[in-house]
Amino acid sequence: MASYRFFQNKECEYFPCHKCADAEKFNCLFCYCPLYALGDKCGGAFTYTEQGIKDCSNCLKPHRPESYDAIIEKMPHLLELAKKK
Repeated sequence: MASYRFFQNKECEYFPCHKCADAEKFNCLFCYCPLYALGDKCGGAFTYTEQGIKDCSNCLKPHRPESYDAIIEKMPHLLELAKKK
């Protein structure tokens, strides 16, 4: 595996930041998921709170080493969101 695709910060006070995560395979590269802004099109396992806030606490998609390619493939959608209209 290419080194740029996987990173762990075992010194982080929250590591691993999700319950039920396999600490040996937990990828911290996308600590804050870049797909959050895609809302219901992110492809992850999320829910919405009663207040309408997206809750990703049960989603491990950005923390699985095999998800790197899927996240990179969605980057053009994020760039579209960021464009000045």
